[in-house]
Amino acid sequence: MNDRPRIGFVGIGAMGRPMSALLAQAGFPLTLFDVDAAAAERHARGIGARAAATARELAEASDVVVTMLPDGEIVRAALLGDDGIARHLAPGALVIDSSSSYPVGTQALGQDLAQSGIDLVDAPVSGGVKRAIAGTLAIMLGGEAAAVARAAPVLAPLGTVIETGVLGSGHAIKALNNYVSAAGLAAAAEAVLVGRKFGLDGETVVRVLNASTGRNNSTENKISQFILSGTFASGFALSLMAKDLRAAGRLAADLGVPAPQLDHVVGLWNAAERALGPGQDHTAIYRFLEAAERVE
Repeated sequence: MNDRPRIGFVGIGAMGRPMSALLAQAGFPLTLFDVDAAAAERHARGIGARAAATARELAEASDVVVTMLPDGEIVRAALLGDDGIARHLAPGALVIDSSSSYPVGTQALGQDLAQSGIDLVDAPVSGGVKRAIAGTLAIMLGGEAAAVARAAPVLAPLGTVIETGVLGSGHAIKALNNYVSAAGLAAAAEAVLVGRKFGLDGETVVRVLNASTGRNNSTENKISQFILSGTFASGFALSLMAKDLRAAGRLAADLGVPAPQLDHVVGLWNAAERALGPGQDHTAIYRFLEAAERVE
């Protein structure tokens, strides 16, 4: 008999697919739900789970609901909208929001769910599709101690869980992490552009950065692999990076913390999103910087 909690997983996108597959592999009774019902059904068949046709069906089959959706407003609508999932969850249920949501909004959502006896934790992830497939994500888990203790075993098959503090703290550090990541990628891309203009080979620039103090995640895992190769296909959208940066900037502003470098990075990525249009990988920031260099 399986004594593990029944999991409902909402959002079968690029990250949701491998994450839900790992939960199924770990032996959790798993039900999937997505606005693309056919995609959810196909994925469920492939991993030995079941797909729910409605939010109510998912809720009634779940002790714990994991959301992996584009932003906090969509999470709120999925849970508390007309016929939302939370309206059909039993008191004592737990919601784990692994989306990249705005932390203050997460705290408000937690208060609203608590009125129905439902606990909420935030558990955004970092590492991208490759690490989601491998089960090596970094998972930032915030919430009340009892709810965190319930959530941690569910998240364990997905990677390393780092407890971050109060509800919303996971979403706060995720936004700040992506700020540091985005700043590092932009800096490395600019270094390659300047180096190439001087006559340096791009791979030489990357090799020196990785052997020196300029080394960061982007120099190790993005520049050669997705920019110099010309593929621009890391699996993380530029629009999502820009959204996370806006969340970090908004958080700093709401807290009254001056962050001029953050403001600059937010402006840079917003401009890139406008210029490049939808559907771009976040490594395409190089194309935006390259185009600006040509115009100048």
